[in-house]
Amino acid sequence: MSDLSRKDALSGGEALVRALAAHGVTDAFGIPGTHNLEAYRHLQAYGIRHVTARHEQGAGYAADGYARASGRPGVAITTTGPALLNIAAAVGQAYSDSVPLLVVSPGMPLRHPRQSTGLLHEMRSQTEALRGVAAFSHRVSSVDEIGAAVARAFTLFRTGRPRPAHIEVPLDLLEAVEPAGPPRLAPPAGPALPDPAAVEAAAAALRSARRPALVLGGGARAAGRECRALAQLLGAPVVTTANGKGIVDERHPLSLGVSLHSPAVQKWLAARDVVLAVGTELAESDVWGPLPALTGALLRVDVDPAQMYAGLPADTALVGDARTVLAALLETLRPDEAGEPVDTAAEVTGLRATRDDETRGRDARWLPYLRAMRRVLAEDAVVTSDSAQCCYYGALPHLPLGPEARYLHPTGFGTLGYALPAAIGAKTAYPGRQVVALSGDGGLQFSVQELATAAQLGLPLPVVVFDNGGYGEIREEMAARGDRPTAVDLPDVDLAALARAYGGRGGTVRSPDELADALTRGLATPGPTVVTVPEESSR
Repeated sequence: MSDLSRKDALSGGEALVRALAAHGVTDAFGIPGTHNLEAYRHLQAYGIRHVTARHEQGAGYAADGYARASGRPGVAITTTGPALLNIAAAVGQAYSDSVPLLVVSPGMPLRHPRQSTGLLHEMRSQTEALRGVAAFSHRVSSVDEIGAAVARAFTLFRTGRPRPAHIEVPLDLLEAVEPAGPPRLAPPAGPALPDPAAVEAAAAALRSARRPALVLGGGARAAGRECRALAQLLGAPVVTTANGKGIVDERHPLSLGVSLHSPAVQKWLAARDVVLAVGTELAESDVWGPLPALTGALLRVDVDPAQMYAGLPADTALVGDARTVLAALLETLRPDEAGEPVDTAAEVTGLRATRDDETRGRDARWLPYLRAMRRVLAEDAVVTSDSAQCCYYGALPHLPLGPEARYLHPTGFGTLGYALPAAIGAKTAYPGRQVVALSGDGGLQFSVQELATAAQLGLPLPVVVFDNGGYGEIREEMAARGDRPTAVDLPDVDLAALARAYGGRGGTVRSPDELADALTRGLATPGPTVVTVPEESSR
């Protein structure tokens, strides 16, 4: 491996790869192109494995899935122009879901004139395009600056709300050999500490609470133990967003799972005297509609100060790292000082039943299949999800997971085509863990070419596809408006044959037991296995 402490002159491409390796990057996703070859030249020497996607959007989703599953930043490499725009949707999704994703690309030459010259992949401004969807887009002006730009990105990932970043290296700088100096590293950073007075105020509110509740989002992911301990101490039911799914085991007696969209749960939440929201925006995409008005006090825990007055403003703002804040609350709250809640376990059981009754007619078609999946999946399985009915109506509320597992769902931005490439990223991070992609037939075809990537990797990867003959959600929305469904019914595609054409396997199942058998085989078979479940009633 190359010496990370070299102080002699380097090409821009080597300086870039050296900086990534210095920050612990071991995997990258992308597609080589004419303008980024100098970066690709050095990946192997610096110990960075590369996964070649079949589309840059797939590379972005794979890097996103890698980051969510592993907790380490995901890195994607594109070339100029259309390649960078191809990955923009993935960058937007990572921004929405607070994912540490770094995209690196070449750009037009350092002294390229503002007047268009027709250079290959030329566009008006790559950095301006990416600034619209990333936390920042940084165009470097020297080889020496590359290391500082990479350090800036990793500082963002470590010290605040993690969001995607883009670094552009002019294509002539990638080839230029200049003094680069020693590697620059993001400074070590401890957890963000809350204001002690805010902790005391929150503890006082929780002590006096008789009807407390916890709402957990993705920002609480690293504080799972503290969330459970606080819920049990207070006797507080727990409801989560999609990104908070499984932080507290969804089979726990106090867990309502992913239920913020339920009218019954929203009514119940509005009647709580204290709501502690941890690492969540409490956004429209979390509740699937207007934010409910709360009658009690809202305590918000978030590393991002801006969240304290976004959406529902906090009565008590606890700005800091979720684990650190909750640990401070637990230390301040003595067990004998907690409130005397009602029989919350029975209350939760009743709420679960009411929630399920609200949508029983709609969701019944998925429940037997989800129970079959649950029987097969290991406790630490990773399930990736798409913006598909079987996912947000089906698996989010009805596939119970615990804190060892992960459920990766494209919330907020709501992109399609996420599940398959995200599963490739998760499987790259953890080759030994079960990873299953869950999608619909419409969404899968946004990124179906990544079956070739999965086949090339040769890692077991079942892809479960509920086929409703097109865009089922939009079809139902049109019908609800009284419109004639238009452009939503897609011709049948033999997805199993397509999987085989890409080098994988595939088949169709028509019962939950058949799905369990197919899933079991797929988890033991190298390469992708597409398992199609027809939804005949939706066609």
